[in-house]
Amino acid sequence: MSSASSSSLVAAPAPVVSGIDHRDLWLKILQKVEPKLQRSQFLTWFKDTAILGREGGKVVVGLPLPMCLHWHMEHYCAITLTAAQELDSTITQIVYTVDVGLKDNRERSVDLIEHFPEQRKRKLPGKPEVKMAEGIVSKILNPRYMLDNFVVGGSNRLAHAACMAVATQPGGKYNPLFLYGGVGLGKTHLLQATGNAILKNMPRATIVYTTTEDFTNQVIEAIRSQKMEQFRRRYRLVDALIIDDVQFLANKERTQEEFFHTFNALYEEHKQVIISADRPPQELQLEDRLISRFERGMIADVSAPDYETRLAILTEKAKEYELLLDMAVLQFIAEHTTRNVRELEGILMQAVALYELEQRMPTVRSIAEIMRKLNKDPHAEEEQGVGFEAAQPKRAPTFQDVLEAVSRYYSVSVQDMTGSSRVREILLPRQIAMFLGKKYLRMSFVRLGEMFSNRDHTTVMNAVEKIEAKMQNDPQLLREVRAIERELGVV
Repeated sequence: MSSASSSSLVAAPAPVVSGIDHRDLWLKILQKVEPKLQRSQFLTWFKDTAILGREGGKVVVGLPLPMCLHWHMEHYCAITLTAAQELDSTITQIVYTVDVGLKDNRERSVDLIEHFPEQRKRKLPGKPEVKMAEGIVSKILNPRYMLDNFVVGGSNRLAHAACMAVATQPGGKYNPLFLYGGVGLGKTHLLQATGNAILKNMPRATIVYTTTEDFTNQVIEAIRSQKMEQFRRRYRLVDALIIDDVQFLANKERTQEEFFHTFNALYEEHKQVIISADRPPQELQLEDRLISRFERGMIADVSAPDYETRLAILTEKAKEYELLLDMAVLQFIAEHTTRNVRELEGILMQAVALYELEQRMPTVRSIAEIMRKLNKDPHAEEEQGVGFEAAQPKRAPTFQDVLEAVSRYYSVSVQDMTGSSRVREILLPRQIAMFLGKKYLRMSFVRLGEMFSNRDHTTVMNAVEKIEAKMQNDPQLLREVRAIERELGVV
């Protein structure tokens, strides 16, 4: 590797005065970097790091894993250099090198948990937080739920636009706002995001966000303690009432009655009411008078996202987690996880855990295995005999693409596959690479033999025929080959 810019990769750190001086300097740099990042990001990417050397204005930072190099150079080099220069203006360059000996070595690296313990956050005045009417309990709005970071597609465009309009003019023509759709499709995100947007525009507004269950419990407590009048007066003071899962009001006559009167009072005062349910108003098992109130406002459905929206959601979430995933992996998840957004995020979180806990970059193969364990086998339809024929190639892969895809899938090196090794673990990947080269690159048996250490063309022919025959009777091999083909983008 060569050194040049502040983001260059350097293999050999320069010697300097004292390791203790390096450690103290790195700790001070980290103290300046830490407030600028989310805690999860800081702990993930700066764990087991250290200054390994310094020569003049150049500081060499050691990273414990190769996968950290690109991410540090792209995301953290600039802020690290700025922090270092605030401490020592003679520092002009940060360069990186991988030193696997840093991993879990407290003598060489800084213990982040010890030096940066998690602080209990206090609510600060002036911050946009949920304001509650006196005596009313409201769930805290999640600050991560914003209308700006909600991924909009054909399945939710109307609902998102309605929420934007309500945030701009609460209590206006879209009152009440009724959102409906299945589980895990983003209704809660939209509800809380709208509440956050109202608070941003009206910092002094009183927003109450609650679920039907909590509202029911409050009614029961008010009845038990004989404080119904106080309960009613308090709810009349809110500027916006957001209530989730209103379908659970079914068979709760007293709660329905109290909600009806609360709704009427807020509506007449031009206060905003936002409601969600799992089905449209006319399908709810509620009193007719409540349903008629819901239907007088704006009704929008949130349905299952299409493929493009699912892929956009995954891409956005991967950025949020700062996980640099291959697009083929995201496409694979989007293609095979179709029910709801929550399921999408669950699979992605499994991929994040695989990376953070095992330091393994997720591949199509590893994701397929995760989905199988979660009873979401993406190949279930294939095993039932649906469409074994490969689709027309979306792009023309190169021979190197084939070798690298097989190499990643089976965790063997390209050099071993193309070399003369006859180790059993290498044999199947080599044969699959030959099969894919023949099928998608239309390489001759003679040419393929040359690419695999000048093997005889009959060896390649036998390998291809063997894989073709085995795929007819071996579902596991079929799944593996299909996964590699997806990584190549040919199916």
